[in-house]
Amino acid sequence: MKPILEVQNISKKFLIQHQQLPYLSFRDKLSSLFSSKEATEEFWALRDVSFNIQPGESVGIIGRNGAGKSTLLKILSRITPPTNGRITVRGRIASLLEVGTGFHQELTGRENIFMNGSILGMKHAEIKAKFDEIVDFSGTEKFLDTPLKHYSSGMQLRLAFAVAAHLEPEILIIDEVLAVGDAEFQKKCLGKMETVNRSGKTILFVSHNMAAVGNLCKRAILLDKGKLLREGPITEIIHEYQVAANGADSYEWTPKSPGNSAAYLNKVALNLRGAQPNYTLTVKSNIVSQSAHKDLFIAYDISNSVGIPILQAIPQLQPFIKFSDGGQTIETEIELPPMIPDQYKVSVWIGAHNADTMCWEKEVVAFEISESPAKGRNFPHSHNNGFIVPNSRIING
Repeated sequence: MKPILEVQNISKKFLIQHQQLPYLSFRDKLSSLFSSKEATEEFWALRDVSFNIQPGESVGIIGRNGAGKSTLLKILSRITPPTNGRITVRGRIASLLEVGTGFHQELTGRENIFMNGSILGMKHAEIKAKFDEIVDFSGTEKFLDTPLKHYSSGMQLRLAFAVAAHLEPEILIIDEVLAVGDAEFQKKCLGKMETVNRSGKTILFVSHNMAAVGNLCKRAILLDKGKLLREGPITEIIHEYQVAANGADSYEWTPKSPGNSAAYLNKVALNLRGAQPNYTLTVKSNIVSQSAHKDLFIAYDISNSVGIPILQAIPQLQPFIKFSDGGQTIETEIELPPMIPDQYKVSVWIGAHNADTMCWEKEVVAFEISESPAKGRNFPHSHNNGFIVPNSRIING
């Protein structure tokens, strides 16, 4: 079977204009118009990138900001041409890269739906058959005959995703634009993308949420400074990216300004080590006290990517903080149960012996789990099925 997408030695060059010095004379500026020396610099956003995508694959494009991910997707979507290289596409592409891309701001929502379908090569009757599904998914029924320029960015995003996902392209390309939507809409979109992929369509997905990429994709491509570093199984590529990005699976938070309560957090650092199903999370909390306290308690709440509380960790050796004025770092080790891949956020609570709250910092730092808790299993994990995966075994049957 031929690849649905072949990318061969793609490169993309941009010319960066540098602002001339403000103190140049009029004569200098005038002469520069006729001079071959321009204040420009070459920037290669992509360099000799090659890969193939098979029909029905779900592939994540991973990399830091500036790695070339968005440029690559714009080239694949034929929004911008490559400087060098060749792309072979065997199917219709629908892409959602930026809010408003592919839409006409003066046209109504209804008109934009039909226009986008026509661009994909669909007949009027085919678009009409999908129309109600698109409107229902986007939740824009009341505004269908309103020009798009009056839509909020969130409304435009919902409509754009609904159009891209429901008009049955062979290839669906989604960039980090989903971050614009609220948590509930992101969840809805990811569920729809899974459905599209299960129907045999091909998906390319860019996101900094490694849990979302890990849930949806089976394979990943890692970009760095415009070059393809590696491609392979999703869990391996995500781990390599996270190690390169963090130096280790470590995460840190510091407040924007010092606290003014009797006791406050000055710094929180996380370190995640191990592997499914035996991850251990180490939390270092630097607590500053304005005065002496007899007993202080600490607790950690862990919530999922949409803010639902999952776990509460209360260290057993309580009370633990007994100090005079100044700061103290408390290190807590939390043995995590098997959890489905997702981004998890940690909140820190500090209180007195009578349970009065002295400091409550919500979702100050996050960590990600990208591995499945069931090794070698292809069972699709979903937020709708819970987050904790307890150890279980069949004892009879």
